[in-house]
Amino acid sequence: MPLAMRKKVFITAALTGSGGTQDRSEKVPRSPEQIANDAIEAAQAGAAVVHCHVRDPESGVPARDVDLYREVVERIRASSTDVVVNLTAGMGGDLVFGPPDAPLPLQDAGTDMVSSAERVAHLEVCRPEIATLDCGTMNFAEADYVMTNTPGMLRDMARRMTELGIQIEIEAFDTGHLWFAKQLVEEGLIKDSVMVQLCMGVPWGAPDDMNTFMAMVNNVPSNWVHSAFSIGKNQMPFVAAAVLSGGNVRVGLEDNLWLERGRLASNAELVEKASGIISAMGVQVMTPAEVRAELNLVKRDPL
Repeated sequence: MPLAMRKKVFITAALTGSGGTQDRSEKVPRSPEQIANDAIEAAQAGAAVVHCHVRDPESGVPARDVDLYREVVERIRASSTDVVVNLTAGMGGDLVFGPPDAPLPLQDAGTDMVSSAERVAHLEVCRPEIATLDCGTMNFAEADYVMTNTPGMLRDMARRMTELGIQIEIEAFDTGHLWFAKQLVEEGLIKDSVMVQLCMGVPWGAPDDMNTFMAMVNNVPSNWVHSAFSIGKNQMPFVAAAVLSGGNVRVGLEDNLWLERGRLASNAELVEKASGIISAMGVQVMTPAEVRAELNLVKRDPL
């Protein structure tokens, strides 16, 4: 594949995620106010897009409460800082099985499987410009936890998101997820062209070696817009890899807690570091307005 970097790339800041990181760093935002403030600070540091999950404000445990999402979005849109709002639709598909000799019944702790309508309820209220669709099922890191996204569930969610006028960001954790995303386009459930996030290094999806990454990139149709990230220590090397691949960039505390060895990061610091890498490569960082123009997004009014 020839080197074909974009002249301009956008940075997505993934602010807090759905992992159990709340007790590993005091900089992981918990409350809607903290998440919104991080979004604003990340935007001021150069992020054009902010990808938001929500958490219980007291415990920090990942949540999917519609009112929490509403408050986050209201606070961001009411601020004087412009940024494209991207909400997850990945919650509500968690299955935790029992041990191998007794997998059923499912374990109450961690299992959270709901209907497609409930998984997009917050999107109907908040009307983000972008929302994610995790385009496949996979064994996901911990023990007997399975991230579950059946073909029927994904088709129904895609239809609902398209009808709401929301740009779908495909989150692809392996090449099969890209295969199914193409099927959704073929069936008319997602409009071409597509935005896709290549999620690298997440156990047990696509590892973040360069051969696998380029296999993922080479499976993205040429008219699609792609972005990429890796988790943990390879987050910043993948800023450069994503740019070299002709893609855009994602960083943030959802994927990595550290700015450098021994120093915990804030979201804004991760965006600033990524912006520096991008600029050093001779590429410009895009504004929210430029992202909206490329992806045909319509800026939403405050709720």
